[in-house]
Amino acid sequence: MKRTTDIHKPGPRAWLGMAVILGPVLLVAMDGSVLFLAMPKVTEALAPTAGQALWALDIYGFVVGSLLITFGSIGDRYGRLKLLMSGVALFGLASLGAAFASSPDMLIAFRALMGLAGATLLPSALAVLGELFEDPRQRAQAIGVFAAAFAAGFAIGPAVGGQLLSHFWWGSVFLVNLPVLVLFLVLAPFLLREVATSRAGRIDVLSTVQSVAGLLLSIYAVKHLAAEGWSVTVAAVGLAGLAVLVWFVRRQLTLEHPLIDFRLFRDRVFTVAIITGLLPLAAWSATAYLSGVYLQSVLGIPILRAALLALPGALLLTVTCIVTPMLVARIGKRTALVTCHLFVAAGLLLLLPVASSGGVGWYIASTVLAGVGYGISFSLVAETAVAAVPAERAGSAAAIAETSNELGNALGIALLGSLSVLVFRLQGPDLAGTFGETLGLPGLAPAVIDEAKDAFVTGLRAVAATAALLHVVLGLVTLRRIPKGLEDERGAGRGSEDPGGEGSKAAVAEAVAAGGEREAAMP
Repeated sequence: MKRTTDIHKPGPRAWLGMAVILGPVLLVAMDGSVLFLAMPKVTEALAPTAGQALWALDIYGFVVGSLLITFGSIGDRYGRLKLLMSGVALFGLASLGAAFASSPDMLIAFRALMGLAGATLLPSALAVLGELFEDPRQRAQAIGVFAAAFAAGFAIGPAVGGQLLSHFWWGSVFLVNLPVLVLFLVLAPFLLREVATSRAGRIDVLSTVQSVAGLLLSIYAVKHLAAEGWSVTVAAVGLAGLAVLVWFVRRQLTLEHPLIDFRLFRDRVFTVAIITGLLPLAAWSATAYLSGVYLQSVLGIPILRAALLALPGALLLTVTCIVTPMLVARIGKRTALVTCHLFVAAGLLLLLPVASSGGVGWYIASTVLAGVGYGISFSLVAETAVAAVPAERAGSAAAIAETSNELGNALGIALLGSLSVLVFRLQGPDLAGTFGETLGLPGLAPAVIDEAKDAFVTGLRAVAATAALLHVVLGLVTLRRIPKGLEDERGAGRGSEDPGGEGSKAAVAEAVAAGGEREAAMP
């Protein structure tokens, strides 16, 4: 019996291969948030406008989220490992370009290129990782480490950026990527192998263009409306973006193999799971960015200390991701989803007492309490979404869940960040479009600086209150619309003999790696 078990025991090559894969994965996640604490330094160096600052922050997430499913198909056609190697090389070159960007537009362009590379990495890395482990239980454990590393990357990104910026210039947050990426390119050919695919993936170029164009046009209009007010041009761009998005949705409903299968949203459990993947990340990204500016530019806290203040929440978020499967086994998915939203809402409400004269304690308490909710969301969403649909639709469900996370990160900066900009424009001293631009003006009187700080804090409170309200509403919807017996109704045949959840996690991860509508076999 022992000899039979050892047949599937992974050797050192498998574990080394996993370690090599996790490096780029951690970087892709970190780069979604690494600029949150760095933006005051970037503002000082490049002087971006309100719109440019928001684009520099969220263009990365928009590109990753828009292209994840497409690059899953491309990987099927041309080879996962080949795409992974190409993506790592492109990510390194784009990071180098971003580090030495000399203008806001150049930084935005290289951030978009980093997002393009990041979209090639995630589905391919997951597929190549799964190929290293033959035993489904060991594969699920490796995938659990993958998920924890990705969540940890999001959480520690601001802290890592703050640590680097306390010693180096702002471009160091991108240069730190290069050693890890070079190590991957050197070792990957010896430790990893190509993933065999059963058939060529479908690449719907028109749908991809529609989704990217519709999102970017719509968000462009929202940002400029918040920063500069209404104009005919902004209205026309916004309407064009909405029209393209409607065209995109209508096209998906007519395709046999859509890029995003909107018919899955007819299932209320799936819909709640996807929104739970999007909304918490939107709240986290917006408040993490605004809190970084608050700590440094309002309270005058050095960036190293600001990074350390973010660590308790980041650590609790990461630990919660790891323990959530055990929590779900005790209280069930429905209760866990409601708990997620209540913790996030409670944490966000703790930001309301912060003021321009102080509020560090409230900030730490907020990140710790909300971190529990964020951790539950990151760990639970994909599995819940996949379990809500028939097995043959698992690929689409998991790909949409992964996309919702990335888009949530970008939409938080775009929409909630624009709300903050709007509040500052209405409440501030009306000398410049953003808080950073205002502080950069020469010869400001102390009273004007105080007015600008108060206006920024008001914007932060408005964002926290709005996001908290949305989480309370979604928690109530979950409580009313999701059946109590969610596990019994949805879990039959998918994990009844798998109490630890390893098989379910493996199914989710393999479905994500399968990239959309292609059939992802459930182990």
